[in-house]
Amino acid sequence: MTATWLDRRRSRIDDLAGGRSLGSEALRRLRREPAAIAGAVIIGLFVVVAAFAPLIAPHDAAQPFPELQENLRPGSIPGPQPGFPLGSDQLGRDFLSRMILASQQTLLVGVLATLIGLAVGVVIGTVAGALGGWVDTVLMRVTDVLLAIPSLLLAISVAALAANPSQTTVIIAVAIVGVPIFARLLRGSMLAQRSSDHVLAATALGVRRPAIVMRHMLPNAIGPVIVQATLTLATAILDAAALSFLGLGDADPGRAEWGLMLAQAQAYLEVRPALAFYPAIAIIVVALGFTLLGESLREALDPKGRR
Repeated sequence: MTATWLDRRRSRIDDLAGGRSLGSEALRRLRREPAAIAGAVIIGLFVVVAAFAPLIAPHDAAQPFPELQENLRPGSIPGPQPGFPLGSDQLGRDFLSRMILASQQTLLVGVLATLIGLAVGVVIGTVAGALGGWVDTVLMRVTDVLLAIPSLLLAISVAALAANPSQTTVIIAVAIVGVPIFARLLRGSMLAQRSSDHVLAATALGVRRPAIVMRHMLPNAIGPVIVQATLTLATAILDAAALSFLGLGDADPGRAEWGLMLAQAQAYLEVRPALAFYPAIAIIVVALGFTLLGESLREALDPKGRR
């Protein structure tokens, strides 16, 4: 008990004497937060599996296997058996391999959609927060209209406009959902920076407005947006799976994707519920991992919560 108290006092004295940056302090708090550790472990495992999916998958995800097909019946789908730990899907393909390959598609769609939405939102938020006036008013009113529409409904509306649904349409639809969130958040941070001391000092010294925005305002305002991107990634994964489930994703039924696998399993729930159970659990766990890490990162970077 005494040793623990002394360690805390030494840590506090070190902070006061040498000081710590916000990043190092946030990292120290994250390492002591169980939710952050759990989220990081889930995300780490997901990224590793997705990155090396072709090497980890024991079989070709698109190839039917005779030993599985011979046991397929109108009311029976083979379960786990030697060489196929999760059994077969409705077409006699290795279900474990399809689950592993599907993680790659989920990561690709989620990351690309988040990055595109982040890039467009940062541009809009920067322009609105830096210029103000009628430009800010117009951009924020458009943003408000998009925010007024439920995210999934907006994604469905955008994806439904495509003549031929594909993975690209899913990425674009999910990216558009994230744009107003990033734009509104960055615009608020930029407005707070406009009245800060270092911006006022740079203005008084005659620094040009573009330089003030790019060197002083944007770097100090981007932090909350990066944290929000972690949370938005979880939503992007859920929205992408929902679009595929509704038939607005990739039209190729042979492609392994968790949302599409979940949709295909609906016709076989009474025969083999595991076909829907595994993709649903995978989607929930991965989204939970990003949410846990994002919320922990937000709390760690909050100056009011620093001790």
